Amino acid sequence: MTDENTTRHDAPTRRALLKYGLAAGSTALLAGCSDNAGSDVSSETTTSTETTTSDPDSTSTTRATDTQTATDPSYTVEMSPVGEVTFESVPESIFTRLTHHAGMAFALGRGDDVNAMHAPGYYNRLWNQITPRLPGVELDWSGLYSSWQASKEKLYELDSDIHLADPAWIVQLSSWSMADIEEVREQIGPWFGNSLSDTHQTPPESYADSYQYYGLWEQFEKVANVFKETARYEALAEIHTDLLSTIEADLPVSDERPAAVMLASTNLEEDIYAYSLSTPGFLTAHTRPLSPKDAFEGSVESGSTVDFETLLSADPDVILLLAGFQPSASMADARSVLESDPVASEISAVTNDRVHAQGARYQGPILNLFQLEMTAKQLYPDRFGEWPTYVEGPYPEFDTDAQLFDRQRVADIINGDF
Repeated sequence: MTDENTTRHDAPTRRALLKYGLAAGSTALLAGCSDNAGSDVSSETTTSTETTTSDPDSTSTTRATDTQTATDPSYTVEMSPVGEVTFESVPESIFTRLTHHAGMAFALGRGDDVNAMHAPGYYNRLWNQITPRLPGVELDWSGLYSSWQASKEKLYELDSDIHLADPAWIVQLSSWSMADIEEVREQIGPWFGNSLSDTHQTPPESYADSYQYYGLWEQFEKVANVFKETARYEALAEIHTDLLSTIEADLPVSDERPAAVMLASTNLEEDIYAYSLSTPGFLTAHTRPLSPKDAFEGSVESGSTVDFETLLSADPDVILLLAGFQPSASMADARSVLESDPVASEISAVTNDRVHAQGARYQGPILNLFQLEMTAKQLYPDRFGEWPTYVEGPYPEFDTDAQLFDRQRVADIINGDF
């Protein structure tokens, strides 16, 4: 086990509202196995029933409730790599680093309680590409502390009730040590986050024996339990499960699926990064369930740089441009670059006008719903409806019968009106 999970402090913590429990036995935290969700929330009087799933991107149907006595209102939630964390009241102010955690807070109606996140201006604009399609839902993350290179001093200043951030990632920053991680936990508020599940990254040595990987919705359930928002989680999980079922039921056979690739670039004529759509981890939670063919057939490692010649050799049927959905991006310019280049213009996706905008891979549950629908339409328009030739503006508005999930229902859940 790590120092974080084994070191005990006899002195009382500064923050009385939140207590950090010791991690469970290390044998329960095996990388890649499904979580036993029934143990996420516990107290002396907790009762729960559970079901498990072998697919980390399928929504668990776990039902976990906790009952509290008048004398002991505390409750405990477990997640790797932090182990068990005991809360005496629901956290209010929320520090996040990566946007899948901020997106979870947003989904639970706690978006306004987030006080830090990576690139808040950028992701505020991106998330507000979908809020116009959610009646009555508003979000403003502009002006928050940009926490990519978080400092311990700033965390003291923010004085957050909880840090929805992965200490196994934070400790890899040059300015952080395990002692700093422990200090923040003891003196400010607990850590509760998991980020190395993004691509199943190898954890640092300090956490090597205690790290477990989770799917996006598996982790969301645990975060929902922290905020005692099990009902909101279950309502959104039902929508997610229905959406995955809709997609799975109408996918064409493998031979009839398009070859696709996701690209990221600030300048298509200079640097292009190619990403697989099916690698393990929650970064592909909106593409892996759709099972397109890998345009590179495994010959290009996800995250590698490619050029137009390499793309033409792979000849994808569909190109997905990461961050093309961001308001500051120009899909018209990107398409123009591809169409005017003598090599790129011969790629099937360019020739057939199948170069589409994507949003973000670090997605919370709500963005995941929209991106599942978006990508289904982009890859399989004959099965799930045509995706328009997007140029700019918010997420396209579809007639009700062309929507793959109910926007009003999602908005009601976020707003607590369900």
